[in-house]
Amino acid sequence: MDEESQLTEPQDQSCWATLPDVCLRRVFWWLGDRDRSRAALVCKKWNQIMYSAELWRHRTITFSGRPFRVHAAEFESALWYVKKFGRYLENLEIKFLNPYNAVLTRKFQVTMRGLLSCLGKNNNRLKSLSIQYLELDRLVWRNSIRTSFIRSLTFFLKKIGIHLDYLNLKGARMTVEQGCQVLNSLSYLKNESLVSELNLEDFFSHYLAVYSSAQFNKTMAMFRNLVALTLNYSCISDELLENLCENNASTLRTMNIKCHIHDPHGQVIWGMSWAKLARHAPSLKVNFFFERVMKYERLVRILLQEIPARSISLRSCYFSDPDWSMRPTLLDLLPTFRHTLQKLTFEFNNNHESLDEELHLLILSCRKLFYFKIWAFLDVHFVERILKSQKEKQCALRTLKVRIYMNKYETYEEDRTLREIYRKYRRLIDSELNYFVITYSMM
Repeated sequence: MDEESQLTEPQDQSCWATLPDVCLRRVFWWLGDRDRSRAALVCKKWNQIMYSAELWRHRTITFSGRPFRVHAAEFESALWYVKKFGRYLENLEIKFLNPYNAVLTRKFQVTMRGLLSCLGKNNNRLKSLSIQYLELDRLVWRNSIRTSFIRSLTFFLKKIGIHLDYLNLKGARMTVEQGCQVLNSLSYLKNESLVSELNLEDFFSHYLAVYSSAQFNKTMAMFRNLVALTLNYSCISDELLENLCENNASTLRTMNIKCHIHDPHGQVIWGMSWAKLARHAPSLKVNFFFERVMKYERLVRILLQEIPARSISLRSCYFSDPDWSMRPTLLDLLPTFRHTLQKLTFEFNNNHESLDEELHLLILSCRKLFYFKIWAFLDVHFVERILKSQKEKQCALRTLKVRIYMNKYETYEEDRTLREIYRKYRRLIDSELNYFVITYSMM
């Protein structure tokens, strides 16, 4: 009997009982909140694993802006999580998707008040905070709700701002006064902020000339450790560039600048301001994203030759202006940055002019260019010319993405030509390129 029991005992014991903690934590890492809670009831060991800090360091909380029953528990579960595990949080991302009415924004504001209050009391680890696309200038945000939310956010940032390394408030769309109030809270305890990454894209409402605000420039002077800064061109001024030069030159590496047609972008920036910043911050790379700002007369006032531009994106979607020409930009303006440009993205409607030759010359002139994406009216043989230049080492692309607009319903012939081009350069494409080329009917 003793020998028989010794033989059967290892078979009866579950392998889960001897699983190392590091493996068990990995299993828990893949489970959702509900499954983790159920698994924690299995035994004392599993319950202890449930409270491992590494399981709760990163969190994305999504609130639906639609009044559906399936989303009713989102607000309660968010508060439950923060009260139970908020002390472990290091990276928090909050999303509030397209709020439908004032009732939902009120519910979100009340939930966020409780959530931020709990985090402010129990958490001293938070390094990264992202709250995107709040769109606080929409009518669904009544004044009292908006004011209460901003007050809660400001009070929270005053408490944890000293620990925060990354802040993303993209799409908040506040007034200048409200925005500066929020940003000033980051420097509440030390009269300076050590945030290294700051995303203020669409942080202010459209049509606001933020660049002329002395309050904004004073607020930005509080930041002393910026590595990456994202903002709209409507915020750029000589004073801002001077502040960055004085306070962040030793750390600043990246500036991402968005210029939208609805944002004020007619201010005059001196080339010497950019030159001074580039000289004192030698590692700085600037990335521009233009939305429907396509005319040469506007672009030439913004894209000054002193800017160390790494990436330029020009997008006009499907809007067309028969008096507009892309040719001067391709031939005269963009080659100015041929020694620094690494990424080019185009999306425009050039139905009234052919630009194949100009685009090809631009690619050849930018010797550091490794990423090229274009959606435009092109000849399919444009792709073959680029691949031929790549094969002859005249360019060094690593990504080539092309959508060829066509003024016809059927594109069988062009698709066949593209397949032949791919077969001809298949070895080159497979070994060197992230390659995506299609035709697209505009009819």
